[in-house]
Amino acid sequence: MAKEKIKILFLCSANSCRSQMAEGWARTLRGDAIEPHSAGIVSSGLNPSAVKVMAEAGVPIERQSSKSVGDVRDIPFDYVVTVCSEADAVCPSFPGGAKVVHVPFDDPPKLAEGAASEEEALVPYRRVRDEIRAFVEMLPEAIVKIG
Repeated sequence: MAKEKIKILFLCSANSCRSQMAEGWARTLRGDAIEPHSAGIVSSGLNPSAVKVMAEAGVPIERQSSKSVGDVRDIPFDYVVTVCSEADAVCPSFPGGAKVVHVPFDDPPKLAEGAASEEEALVPYRRVRDEIRAFVEMLPEAIVKIG
């Protein structure tokens, strides 16, 4: 009998960057153990720079869609990982008793404001992408310890 995958929602404010990266990494690196989803408090579309830096790392996320928390409300998640303070502050409760865990990551669009070039603007996206990868590589064990 196949082991059931752990259902994880990566929740952010807009589901455009950090939560999308986390979903892509989880699907690519831990798809054997995790059924990843992402959503935002609101949905605002995929961030093109996030799509670009994930493609550089060999993880295509351009087919993922930006969803609001209402779009995934009926999925019985085991864990909800809030990846930004805004999502953590207003995280709704989910049916089925999903454990909420806060693992904050810096906001690449905010860090890229005022960059002198596109290349300079991509630096924080790459850093956060790699930080999210390091976190996802430790899943699901790390989340069970935190939660």
